[in-house]
Amino acid sequence: QVQLVESGGGLVQAGGSLRLSCAASGRTFGAHGVGWFRQAPGKEREFVAYINWIGGSTYYTDSVKGRFIITKDNAKNTVYLQMNSLKPEDTAVYYCASAVSSKVDRANGYRSWGQGTQVTVSS
Repeated sequence: QVQLVESGGGLVQAGGSLRLSCAASGRTFGAHGVGWFRQAPGKEREFVAYINWIGGSTYYTDSVKGRFIITKDNAKNTVYLQMNSLKPEDTAVYYCASAVSSKVDRANGYRSWGQGTQVTVSS
């Protein structure tokens, strides 16, 4: 029921910053929140960050703690991922998705995946 569109990706040098946006449309009722995942070539999709629609609780994978910040604007049905101190290993296609279970750090817990936005961090 929810459609998600990512934007904000691009090319940045190591140490730089990017802010990704995830705009939701349609019915968000029933969804717990929004998660960000990323997938690099030849690797499985991995969890990055999550935010709850109600209350705004957040959860991050260890590798991005202190560097990435997930926020939301309920009025705009939009979730953001501020990425600071970017590293080459952050290079991936970043996806947002709607959480439909308590498995917020697993792809199986999500539906309505966006099309993805490419983030490339150069050395």
